[in-house]
Amino acid sequence: MQLPDGTGFDVREKLFDTAVIFLTVVDDEASIVKAFESGADDYVTKPFRIRELLARVKRTLNSTDDSNTLAIGGIKIDVIAGKIYKSDTLLELTALEYRLLLILASHRGQTLTRLQILESIWDSAGSFVEDNTLTVYIKRLREKLGDSINI
Repeated sequence: MQLPDGTGFDVREKLFDTAVIFLTVVDDEASIVKAFESGADDYVTKPFRIRELLARVKRTLNSTDDSNTLAIGGIKIDVIAGKIYKSDTLLELTALEYRLLLILASHRGQTLTRLQILESIWDSAGSFVEDNTLTVYIKRLREKLGDSINI
């Protein structure tokens, strides 16, 4: 999974709403599991047959037609409408709670530091969310989401 300027995992971290298929010579279980936990849509080891690869690409593209929806735990996020559903029940979130949930959903399976989260929720005007504010919003998000997701 080594690329000239990093690894496939590094690339996956930077891709937010993009389908990803790992193509690699690495076929050990730990790497495969790590790829799927990082959000990979598929994992193909070399050598591969071109028709099989095309079928996997087609399947991945078809399954991402609903790319307007993210699912994490028992929560569904309609990214276009900006709505959150818990067991088909619409949840009311503030703008910052919504942004925070999007950050967590886009990094599922990863541990984020407080600094990484804080840097991700700066607004375009440069307003910074303080550490204590982040603590309060995570607490509120946990209360609203209940046991549907583990934050």
